[in-house]
Amino acid sequence: MIIGAHSIIYSKNPEADRVFLRDVLGMPHVDVGEGWLIFGLPPAEVAVHPGDENDVHEFYLMSDDIKGFVAEMQKRKTACGPVQNQGWGMLTQVTLPGGGKLGVYQPRHARPKAMAAKRKKKAVTRKKASRRKK
Repeated sequence: MIIGAHSIIYSKNPEADRVFLRDVLGMPHVDVGEGWLIFGLPPAEVAVHPGDENDVHEFYLMSDDIKGFVAEMQKRKTACGPVQNQGWGMLTQVTLPGGGKLGVYQPRHARPKAMAAKRKKKAVTRKKASRRKK
């Protein structure tokens, strides 16, 4: 039933942020019309944290080498915040061209296996069904 997740980044300059994701981070993408890009993500995970409110969500990218990520962003003239040791991981924020910040962290916690999308069973055609009866 669940086949994936669709995350949204709101931006005051979506065109510039799309270019950043496409050209700087090198994310695969499709153009679904009029320059509206949808980006493919690596395997993801979701956690539920306690909070005083519902409908508050956060989005982070994950890195296997946060210091290397920050160094690569500096080469590409993209600002990152200082790397912070949070215990559960090493965290920074990259500043998007639209002015927003996107969290990026190197996890130190256990990682779950990715959820496999369930495949729909193919309908048996009449031809195949007649072969099976023989």
